[in-house]
Amino acid sequence: MIASALLVIDITIVSVALPAIQSDLGGSLAALQWVIIGYTITFGAFQQTAGSLSDRLGRKSMFMSGITLFTLSSLACGVAPNAVSLDVARCVQGVGAAFVLANAMPLIAQVYDGQQRNMAIAVWGTTLGACGAVAPVIGGLLVDLTQWRYLFLINVPIGVVALVLCRKRLPATPATAGTAGIDWTGAGLLVIVLGLVNFALTRGEDQGWASTATVVQLVLSAVLFLAFLLLERRVTAPTLDLSLFRVPTFVAAALIAFFSRFATVGGSVYYILYFQSSRGLSPLQTGLIMMAVFAPQLGMGLVAGKLQAKYSPSHIIGAGFGILALGGLAMFWAFDRDNSVWTALPGLLLWGVGGGLAGSPSMSLAVNVVPKERAGMASGAINSLFMFGAGIGAAIFGVLFRTRISDQADTELELSSGTHDAVVTSAAQGDITRALENVPGAIAGQVRRTLESAIADGAAEVMLWAALICVGTAGIALTLVRKQDLLTGAPEKDTSDDPAAEPA
Repeated sequence: MIASALLVIDITIVSVALPAIQSDLGGSLAALQWVIIGYTITFGAFQQTAGSLSDRLGRKSMFMSGITLFTLSSLACGVAPNAVSLDVARCVQGVGAAFVLANAMPLIAQVYDGQQRNMAIAVWGTTLGACGAVAPVIGGLLVDLTQWRYLFLINVPIGVVALVLCRKRLPATPATAGTAGIDWTGAGLLVIVLGLVNFALTRGEDQGWASTATVVQLVLSAVLFLAFLLLERRVTAPTLDLSLFRVPTFVAAALIAFFSRFATVGGSVYYILYFQSSRGLSPLQTGLIMMAVFAPQLGMGLVAGKLQAKYSPSHIIGAGFGILALGGLAMFWAFDRDNSVWTALPGLLLWGVGGGLAGSPSMSLAVNVVPKERAGMASGAINSLFMFGAGIGAAIFGVLFRTRISDQADTELELSSGTHDAVVTSAAQGDITRALENVPGAIAGQVRRTLESAIADGAAEVMLWAALICVGTAGIALTLVRKQDLLTGAPEKDTSDDPAAEPA
């Protein structure tokens, strides 16, 4: 939990420090954005490979190697003399983070069984959710009270503590096989594929989604992925065993992982823009109102762990996504400039309750349908899909959001083509102040009102589509998750004597 918390915090904590880093190290803003982009790309690219290697080389050693790499690269980030050194260290830090996260859930799965496993994963997942929620606040405090370098240097003593605890507490996990026979070609191909896709998703908005660069990156990713799949059918010890996808519940776990992040992470970007850009709330005020999501989400994560002792995961996950859908519909109705900002509160609460209820059993589903010796491979696949879902969701919702703003600007504003594009681009990024710099002062008030209304309408449309995706995800859970596939999951109520009983 300590090691996983570190890497989750580092995903978002640095974003608040970019201006301070630029002031200290110099360099362009584009170069410094690689402090975030580089970490995200390598973190996503190495998930599957890290998980699969851990199954063969021993999880404890791979986990501790990940912590060591993460800690040393954090030190390198903290003492970086220039922007390039910092960017390189962050890329290495992402690799270490991938080896930590890919092994965390398999280690839990190895130590615990049945309901104890479900509760351990629930506590672990809830802790990570809490860390992700408070990371921007921690980052802001460290930057205000000290300097940006401590965002990284603080990881060093915590990483050392995590390593000491690993040596004392984690059970030995001897390698099941040596390095001979490892699918190095497949592992390398998959790292390139995941890296390219993550790069395209991260840079797509700046490059242009229809630009030659983005299209080439995605097409090349697809070709290499096809080559990877063909290779995996031929090797004896594949990086990703495709036979796992013959198990309906594993397929469900994969689809739920993808669509859950598509809807929740992809949607969250735009309801935050609604509060800050359309309603004019400060970052602090937005953070406080977001507690309506985070607080019930954390609490319901633990409740969901307890519920798995009595109820099928399909029903818990289905109910969670049903509540998420209700929350999305409530926000679709509430996101309007004519409504009080507080009308969004019921939707946010439902969004938090549903996310917490669905989250814990969704995370444990994949490792509960594979033998312990394949848990790393399963965890890597699910973690990769989590990141894909978040990136693709943000991208597709971003197109919907921008289109809505563009259409409303076309209808209500008379702007030249160049001015229109500049205004819409700035508004779609939530920066109305920069959008107004492109228009004459005489119409600035009208443009502001139009853009605030358009952002509200765009966020409402995003939440409507997010709600529909949640309904579909609930359907996946209820139809594909099968009790007979669960090897070490929660105990089920005995319904053998009940003629009306239905399969989970």
